[in-house]
Amino acid sequence: MEIIREEASFREAVAQEGLSVVVFKTTWCADCHFIDPFMPDVEAKYEGKIKFYQIDRDDLPDLCSELNILGIPSFIAFRNGNEVVRFVSKLRKTRDEIEQFLERALQVAAAL
Repeated sequence: MEIIREEASFREAVAQEGLSVVVFKTTWCADCHFIDPFMPDVEAKYEGKIKFYQIDRDDLPDLCSELNILGIPSFIAFRNGNEVVRFVSKLRKTRDEIEQFLERALQVAAAL
């Protein structure tokens, strides 16, 4: 997962034709650390279909405010610079829930 630390890099990443998923996290978030062990396997499963990026909410607070990132971790799928779909909940996210979100993101992106 490529880490983004600058707003310009974010804009460039999500402007791609293909599907990009940005995971918003922080270093102090226990639920963010919960997903760390299985996310490399999830990324490998969707290799060639989805490009993954990670942003620490504390590094880019203005961008996160603009995108209305309140809960973390938050997942937002983008294509051609536009938001396709997002996955945000107060509950800890499981691998199955994340993969369901990614499948939905692929379906929505394909329909656009």
